[in-house]
This record gives sequence, C-alpha cells and structure tokens, in this order.
Amino acid sequence: MGITERKERQRAELREHILQVARDMVMKEGFGALSMRKLADAVEYAPATLYLHFENRDAIARELCVRGFQELLAALEPAAAVKDSAERLSQLAEAYLAFGLKHPETYRLIFMEDPKLSADLFQDKKEGPGPKSFALLVRAFEDLKADGRALEATSAERLAEVFWAGLHGIISLKLTCSGFQGAPAEALVKTLVATLVHGPKPARRSR
Repeated sequence: MGITERKERQRAELREHILQVARDMVMKEGFGALSMRKLADAVEYAPATLYLHFENRDAIARELCVRGFQELLAALEPAAAVKDSAERLSQLAEAYLAFGLKHPETYRLIFMEDPKLSADLFQDKKEGPGPKSFALLVRAFEDLKADGRALEATSAERLAEVFWAGLHGIISLKLTCSGFQGAPAEALVKTLVATLVHGPKPARRSR
C-alpha cells in the first residue's frame, strides 16, 4: 500500500471514528449535548482536526441522520417482504414502532430536531433511505388497494403518508409525553392499521 492510499485509509478511519463517538454521545446524552469542542475532547484531537472532516456540527448531525434513516430502512425491509398485504402493513407498523421506541435518540434526530437535518434526504424522490422507506409503505398500500382492502378513492401515496403520520404521532406522543395515561403504543398501532385496512365485508343475513 502506497503512502497516498495509507493516508486516505487513515483519514476515512478517523472520520468514521468521529461519527461513532458523536453517535455514542447523542445516544447517551441527547442531541443537545453534541458540540464540536466536546466531540474533539472525546476523540482526543484538536477541534481544528474535526473541521478537516466536517464543516460544522450540523454536518455531523446530517450524516448521523442519513445513517439513522438507513437503520430505519433496514428495520422495515424484512416486514416489506411479507406476501399478504394486510399482514405486511401490520408488520411494517410493528417494525416502525419498535425502531422508534428502542432507538429514541436516533428517532428524535431523524424526525424531531432541526428539520434542515433531514430535508436533503427527500430532495431525490427515488434514492436515499428516506424515500426508499416511504416507497415500502406506498407499495404496501398499492397491494392493499389491488386486493380491495384499502380506500379506493384515496391514492396509495396519500394513504402511506397518513399511515406514516399516524405512526410518527404515536411514537412522538410516547417519547415526549410519558405522563399521558393513554393506551399502550402497540394497541394504538393496531387501531391505526385496522382503521386503514378494510377487511372482507360480512355477508348479509337473509331475512
């Protein structure tokens, strides 16, 4: 390995180390605890070294946000492979809920911090973990509509957006308003899915 290649590898390794320490800091202390000076102390480098890899604190946060969306996408993909459309939606909802409640700081970073952090993730409608996550939900509702189990007059995209908004609302409520004495998150998710999915219509009783 040449000198140039070795330096590039060392640079990449240091950048990854900075991100990992920043992630650990956010997981333990919350996003508000993240600062360039505090992060420099944690990685034992001068703050100027961090600025060689990241423009500022927000650049680190955006990278963590991208990775958080990648983790969310990975959590949703197994559920998206379920064949039955209604069961798929249920499992997508459960996977989303589990991700949000098990990784609260990651979820807060993705959806509940400065909206500028995640805005870039949705500029491209097809690529990136954000749009790909939403596409899984859209596909689920397309299949539900094809099976006659979703509102015919509402587009799959609109149903997926309502579904995502409902899941986000449930998780946000549980993360930010723990004193609210409501139903368990799992029960709320089941109600959300049942509300959006039409099961077979019961046969009319003969008189």
